[in-house]
Amino acid sequence: MSGHPIILCGAYGSPYSLKMRGVLRYRRIPFRWVLRDSKWDDLPEAPVPIIPVIVYPNADGSHGEVTVDSSPQIMRLEGEYEGRSLVPTDPALAFIDALLEDFGDEWLTKAMYHYRWAYEDDIDKAGHLLPTSRSLSMDSDRAKQMYDFITQRQIGRRELVGSTDLNAPIIEGSYERVLDALTALFSTHDFLLGDRPGRSDFGIFGQLTQLVKWDPTPMTVAAKRAPKVITWVERLDDSGWLPVHGEEGWAPLDDLPEGTKRMIAEAGRSYAPFMVANAEAVMSGADEVVCEIDGQTYRQGPFKYQGKCLEWLRADYATLSDADRERVDAVLAGTGCEVMFA
Repeated sequence: MSGHPIILCGAYGSPYSLKMRGVLRYRRIPFRWVLRDSKWDDLPEAPVPIIPVIVYPNADGSHGEVTVDSSPQIMRLEGEYEGRSLVPTDPALAFIDALLEDFGDEWLTKAMYHYRWAYEDDIDKAGHLLPTSRSLSMDSDRAKQMYDFITQRQIGRRELVGSTDLNAPIIEGSYERVLDALTALFSTHDFLLGDRPGRSDFGIFGQLTQLVKWDPTPMTVAAKRAPKVITWVERLDDSGWLPVHGEEGWAPLDDLPEGTKRMIAEAGRSYAPFMVANAEAVMSGADEVVCEIDGQTYRQGPFKYQGKCLEWLRADYATLSDADRERVDAVLAGTGCEVMFA
């Protein structure tokens, strides 16, 4: 490494930005936080216009390589920085961890987007606050223009991510069960894989930074239904204080916390049927993803990136040893997740 801190560029209203900020803080990796599109954002153009962006410094401290996409960013950091790893040494446990991270990134994110842009109070808050992330000096006329632009654009994209009146009970029910699974987890453990966080914790945490701490409607749900989850999100936002010793703290795969088993079952109930149906729609060139989730019909347009996510998970599954694959299969059996790897 160059000896200079990496740069994390993102926004407070971005779940993936706060996911990666939480990762860097937990791992005690030196970094500098830069607000996207602010006066401090002098970073090179990213490969695609999404956040968060991690910029690696050159030897002289100037801006070097630019990366996006939180899961690959996590795994690259694993190879470049030692200590406080997010990846269990047991390959089978690491696979379950990656699966639940993807559940957070690709399914729970639907709840985040849905609540923000389907309810009037949430729309109004987002429309007013999101523009201020880049500039506090914005005048009222510009703020009004940005309010109209952001709200109209994001509401117009709701159907793209599945936020429709038809799908609302499915998405909101899944969010509530995630809260319940975490609440059950906390009766015995602090994290999904035992006594230290993994990729899965941060994948779910990222979405919850908005759902339980930012957007009014799901915040109210969490405060009444799962107050411990709010505290967990506050802790994980800056967990560099957490004592971690070597590779200690991971739960055995055959003795996962009951709350974690409930989270895997929720992934099988909601995320798995969607991911399989989406991949089939992408492959066939269909115009619509249609599947049954929790006894109800779920519909949205196909999403190519989520098709790639399933490809990557299946590739990881295929690289497991026969023995580790059998252990993974035993954990997934009867949860609904097994359809992703049939």
